[in-house]
Amino acid sequence: MRKSFIILSTLLISFSSCKKGFLDVSSDSKYESDYVFGNKDEINRVLTSVYASMMSNDTYGNAYFSTFALNNDVEFTAFSAELTNVNGEDFRAFDGAPHAPSILRFWNKQYEGIERANIFIKGIQNSPVFNKDDKDLTQQLGEARVLRAMFYHDLVVMFGDVPFNTKPAMDLGSNFVIPVTNRNEILRFLIDDLKEAAAGMKYANEMPYGVERASKEFCFGMIARMALTRGGYALYPEGGGKGTMKRMPDYKEYYTIAMQYADSAISSGKHNLGKSYRNVFIDETNNVVSNNDDPIFEIPFLRNSSGNVGYVTGGAVSGTDGTTNHVWGTINGGMRLNAFYHYTFDRSDIRKDYTVGFWNYSADGQPQVLVDYSLYNNKWSKLWADPGKALGNQSTGSTGINLPYMRYADILLMYAEAVNEVEDGVGGAHGAKAIEAFRQVRRRAFATADHPQKVESYINTVKASRESFFNAIVEERKWEFGGENIRWKDLVRWNLYSKVAYNAFKEYLIVASIAGSDYMDGSDKYQNLPVNKYYKRVPNPGNKDIYPNNTLPIIQFYNPWESAVHPGTGWEMATLYNWYNVDLSIPNNQILYSWRGFVKGGPAANWEGMDPNNLPPVRYILPFPNQAILMSNGAYKNQYGYN
Repeated sequence: MRKSFIILSTLLISFSSCKKGFLDVSSDSKYESDYVFGNKDEINRVLTSVYASMMSNDTYGNAYFSTFALNNDVEFTAFSAELTNVNGEDFRAFDGAPHAPSILRFWNKQYEGIERANIFIKGIQNSPVFNKDDKDLTQQLGEARVLRAMFYHDLVVMFGDVPFNTKPAMDLGSNFVIPVTNRNEILRFLIDDLKEAAAGMKYANEMPYGVERASKEFCFGMIARMALTRGGYALYPEGGGKGTMKRMPDYKEYYTIAMQYADSAISSGKHNLGKSYRNVFIDETNNVVSNNDDPIFEIPFLRNSSGNVGYVTGGAVSGTDGTTNHVWGTINGGMRLNAFYHYTFDRSDIRKDYTVGFWNYSADGQPQVLVDYSLYNNKWSKLWADPGKALGNQSTGSTGINLPYMRYADILLMYAEAVNEVEDGVGGAHGAKAIEAFRQVRRRAFATADHPQKVESYINTVKASRESFFNAIVEERKWEFGGENIRWKDLVRWNLYSKVAYNAFKEYLIVASIAGSDYMDGSDKYQNLPVNKYYKRVPNPGNKDIYPNNTLPIIQFYNPWESAVHPGTGWEMATLYNWYNVDLSIPNNQILYSWRGFVKGGPAANWEGMDPNNLPPVRYILPFPNQAILMSNGAYKNQYGYN
């Protein structure tokens, strides 16, 4: 379905100073349609502007992994209002609106990045300096094409069919209304474009800035990611209402592409999972860049200038008048995890205790048990920085901590998933390699002593059929990428989002109802839930394998995983899951309305009338911004039930 739509993007691009060495830009630049790049220094300066576009808090610096971290069984934000907030920002509850300021800012920034990439691609290809045999220039051209694909891919995942254009706006003449293009055509073009670009690109370990620049292996990974998006399910506007989930008949063709290009990244031998799981993220917090380990591409933020990784993630740290009495400063901690996520892990899984955070800190550095509807995402925290690299006791955001947009673990699991789909299980030609890819991710998650049972025996069981291996991948990705805002996107392409969201709502509802002595169907599963957790504050153990911060005191729990008797003197008790309003004889609003754009309780409840075997789609698709629609003079109107 093609209509016209105006792109709200910058026509004359102003380049500003941004980042770590390679993103230093000394002057503003404006380019007319007949302008050509005259030398390599100028080419590099223009390329930095493309990277600069991804560093805004309106996109990858904050909103991408926070504002648009839609609720699921891993990431979760509680909402207490029965009705949509007037600001329209309730996207995480599937209830946002076209007038929300964040949606317009995200939209504009993504298209700014695309426009800058289009300018660069045209400019370098038409430059007399350009030579296809010059590996530096073909690398830079490839970088711009990969970044453009990244911008477009995320627009497609979040908005569906979007305006698509690969020319600089200055070449469009008076026609600033760009036609909306079918998402599948966009992805097909981008996949083909990156196939061509890959040949001229370098591996990260061959470049001065490594994984902070788009590399050949990131190009391979983006092809695989886009191919899985193209081959997976998505929400389409057919059928009216909030749309219909479906995938294209040629989906296996794209799973095959994903298999081939994930394999290209793996076969290059340029990356491994050599670091411990936690050190991948702790090193990022300390601005340590590894070019041959798990990170494939890190968005390169600048300390005290850009990026809220480590500020909205991690346990909250409050401040008095904006100041703490230690060098790490305050932490918002607003990017949260589902309260029951940590119970899904195997108790021996190393990822569990590092990913999920149970306490925060007061301004004086004293730990407090979190009693809330969600838990902290501890993947990154300012507290993990060595004291000499901390930002100061008055610091807040702009941490400069890089966001790993793609990791090698993702490529390994994409490969395993694609092989399983293409070859109907892992008993075929590529099955052994798919199993080994899966094994690498799981081996890192468990101590060596646990490998015979938790890795080898487990794999021998799940590899028995296509279905069982697929289910294992679904779970492994849940545990591996917690807090990275990947889960809901996976659930979409697997067409599992409705099922998972409904079950997550019911889990919260059941546990909340137990607190009010209302034992619903399914309550038996939660009889040993540790409602009362016993804890005490203890000095820092000084061991980063136990706790990555070696200075602040910590919380020691008596038994955090199941109901336990009182351990004796010296212990305090925190009561969790007390989510029932006794006066109203109903669970608290946060239980009823945190999923309200899909399923809700309360006076206007719909959950009891929903058939768990025939659920409606989750409206994860975001609305086009009102301002963009207005500028199109009505040429485009939102669908998916947005008014």
